[in-house]
Amino acid sequence: MVSRWSTVRCCSLSRRRDRRESTEAVTPVRPSRKRARRDALFVLYQKEVTGEAIAVLLDKLRQREGYSPDPFTVRTVTEVSEGLARIDTQLSRFTRHWPLARIAPLERSALRLGFYELEQDLTPAEVAIDEAVRLVRRYSSDEAGALVNGILGAVLRDLQAKEEA
Repeated sequence: MVSRWSTVRCCSLSRRRDRRESTEAVTPVRPSRKRARRDALFVLYQKEVTGEAIAVLLDKLRQREGYSPDPFTVRTVTEVSEGLARIDTQLSRFTRHWPLARIAPLERSALRLGFYELEQDLTPAEVAIDEAVRLVRRYSSDEAGALVNGILGAVLRDLQAKEEA
């Protein structure tokens, strides 16, 4: 039986090799929700930049990362891609004086992902916004994170106002 700790990353490359050599097989790890969300962002971004099909991008993700994409990643990427025009129309209501097309592809992909999570009520709203902001700050800039935070915050207030009405 393979220990669940055998796939945990450790600081030392040599210790990692020793650990892997000591086990018979390394079981594939199901990515955490954070990693699944990051994977979804990367696939949406790559779709935006390259125009490749979602199936091809998910296969490339599988090859690059060494694990199959999480069902959350697959469902999210598929549904965001299918509803792209509708999502962009809704997001455009909250990007005052700044057309959505002028926002960088990574930030636009994060906005779409965050909007989808808020709209579908997949995760608590604060978590969905915080994770979108965290990803943008990590892979873009703090200023881009502030932009994403402001837009998704406005989306959340609008959704809450509609629920109360």
